[in-house]
Amino acid sequence: MKFLHAFCAPVALSLVLGIANLRADAPDPGQIEISVGRLLEQGHYSRMKLDEKVSQRFLKNYLEALDYNHLYFTQSDIDLFTAKYGNSLHNDVLLGNPDPAFTIFDIYKKRIEDRIAKIKELLKQKYDFTSDHSVEINRQKAPWPKDDAAADELWRDRVEGELLQETLNKHAVDTPVKVLTRRYDQVLRNLGEQTKEDIIKGFLSTLALTYDPHSDYMSKSELDTFQINMRLSLVGIGAVLLSEDGYAKIGELVPGGPASKNGQLKVGDRIAGVAQGDKDFVDAVDMKLDKVVDMIRGKKDTIVRLQVIPATAADPSVRKVIEIKRDEIKLKEQEAKAEIIERPGADGNPIRLGWIVLPSFYADMEHSGAAGAKSTTKDVLALINRLKQEHIQGLVMDLRRNGGGSLEEAVNLTGLFIKRGPVVQAKDSNGNIHVSKDRDPSVAWDGPLIVCCNRLSASASEIFAAALQDYNRAVIVGDSSTFGKGTVQTMLEIGRIMPFLGSGNNEAGALKLTIQKFYRIAGGSTQHKGVESDVKLPSLFDHQEIGESALKNPLPYDTVPPVDFDKWDHPLFKNDLRARSAARVAADPEFRYITEDLNELKSRLADNHVSLNIKARQKEIDDDKARRDKREAARAKVKRPEDKTYVITLDNLSKPDLQLVTFEKPEKKPAEANPVDPKPAEPKSADGKLQDGKSKDAKTDSTKPSPDATTSIEPPAAEGDDLAEDDGETTNHIERIDPIKTETLNILNDLIDLSHNPKTATASTSK
Repeated sequence: MKFLHAFCAPVALSLVLGIANLRADAPDPGQIEISVGRLLEQGHYSRMKLDEKVSQRFLKNYLEALDYNHLYFTQSDIDLFTAKYGNSLHNDVLLGNPDPAFTIFDIYKKRIEDRIAKIKELLKQKYDFTSDHSVEINRQKAPWPKDDAAADELWRDRVEGELLQETLNKHAVDTPVKVLTRRYDQVLRNLGEQTKEDIIKGFLSTLALTYDPHSDYMSKSELDTFQINMRLSLVGIGAVLLSEDGYAKIGELVPGGPASKNGQLKVGDRIAGVAQGDKDFVDAVDMKLDKVVDMIRGKKDTIVRLQVIPATAADPSVRKVIEIKRDEIKLKEQEAKAEIIERPGADGNPIRLGWIVLPSFYADMEHSGAAGAKSTTKDVLALINRLKQEHIQGLVMDLRRNGGGSLEEAVNLTGLFIKRGPVVQAKDSNGNIHVSKDRDPSVAWDGPLIVCCNRLSASASEIFAAALQDYNRAVIVGDSSTFGKGTVQTMLEIGRIMPFLGSGNNEAGALKLTIQKFYRIAGGSTQHKGVESDVKLPSLFDHQEIGESALKNPLPYDTVPPVDFDKWDHPLFKNDLRARSAARVAADPEFRYITEDLNELKSRLADNHVSLNIKARQKEIDDDKARRDKREAARAKVKRPEDKTYVITLDNLSKPDLQLVTFEKPEKKPAEANPVDPKPAEPKSADGKLQDGKSKDAKTDSTKPSPDATTSIEPPAAEGDDLAEDDGETTNHIERIDPIKTETLNILNDLIDLSHNPKTATASTSK
């Protein structure tokens, strides 16, 4: 039996659409249904029975997962589903009857098809955009339309809103009507691509999410992608694929990958067929993107042939055959990387500060212990050793947007900064508590240390930050708190657990199951509360829509007794750091801009409506532009610190010469218009959250596109995060303003100064 323990935090979850026949070799969906239902009942931390009460919540969640914005179903549909399935859906799951999932989905599919037919009629009408009406943006909390007439009225406004949005788009590539027609044609195409396996996946994912927001059912392809993101490598051709007009389109080539080295495949080429070695081509037009991905991936040193329509072809009937040998692709953009920032110290003399960005707590659990196995701790240790060679005086660990990862790596990484001792506690459903400890007495870095976090820092990131805070080893800087996820998941491959489902392979997918809650060594929990920053900085992410408490069905906060541990015996001068930082933040216009933008965001979220009057909308656009221009003019007058930045990657850390980064001014790109409902019929998670999946004591952060894989939803970038993705050679990076980073470095400067000159600290300073 294969158990993959995991810490999971926010990444994107997509529920699927459509219906088609099951593959002949596909596992029986009814048996998968039974297995998932029983595992949730018997293995979930809550030990919650799958009964009528859960059935009602499950049905509600499934309907909202399909029609998350309450646009396609009517209240009549909801009443029908509730009467038919509200008190019996649990029995269908436990008896292996998938018919309710298919029946509900068939009606949903019909509602979308009927609605799009009506939308196309609305697109034929003329609109002058002079009304004083507005349209509701987010309808997740709104009631379902009472009937078809109410839905028609709702959609008239929405279509007008989308047409107005495209009319105001000064960089449109086509007329608004053509843009929307293509958009809704793509929705219909998405519906036609889906399979019964997809429907079962969405159905069982919603069931798992009804237990808590981090349990999930994963299909085989999702499990494969998850494992790729855990080990940061795959075997393929090194191309990022996008879906466009029924084709898999080359969106990006990975530098140094097989396709890039081959030189024949180009960005923009469209794949029409795929062949294995000298076998016949399989038509890939109108094929689901993940199926195309599966055909392109394969074993190392095998041949895949692609029949492509070149991006430069004037005639779409032109075909070109490209033969590529598969090889291992390293996902370097998710590796730890470092910077050395050389800047004036408190006494005016230059000092060097270290900055390590850690996107996730990755680990190759399939080859754990092997010489070449991927390890967060091993990579960070190598970076720290090089930073020490360059005589840094302080270090920042940047965990912004780090959604979590391997428990073992979180414990081991903490151990680089403390002597031996406990790091985290975990409690199972029986109340048994296990304490994970760092048993290595060595310390890789004993100097001034800051951990930079935000609301997107979750799970293993919170374990690391909480432990260093409890030990009084580091100052936590950033948002008011981190995400607030304090649960542990295990990955159960269904086929290995339930022998009757087949040969023990992963065709039946896997259940990511919450089995424990974790706690700080001081006894508190990060669940809901997260890790509170010692020095708080204004941030666009710091609002209640992000975090565990914003998700559906989170487990409650509780505590356990603390364990014994020895705190670090050096003061951290937190009161002084807060006072000094507050004075700088108050005088920094960038933080004023952040506060203004955050207030504007909160206002718009609260209003939740957009005007259908073109003059009012144009005024909003003009006002936004005027505000941006005013800020840019003010920025142009500000003299930026003349810091020198050197980038260190795992590829260049052994090179004797440091790589100096030169920054270029960013090009002004046209702002993309955001439609009223960006993807009207595409499914979304039941709670609109970010979430991720993990592997044995491990996590995959799939917020970045993977080579030979579909892209997933990416959380917004940190404010001006300017640690560019480095390929080991380029030195020209786009300059971005990152006030959080700048102020964190200032705080580190202060910490170094106070450590060297403790007499300058206030008498009441906090350790």
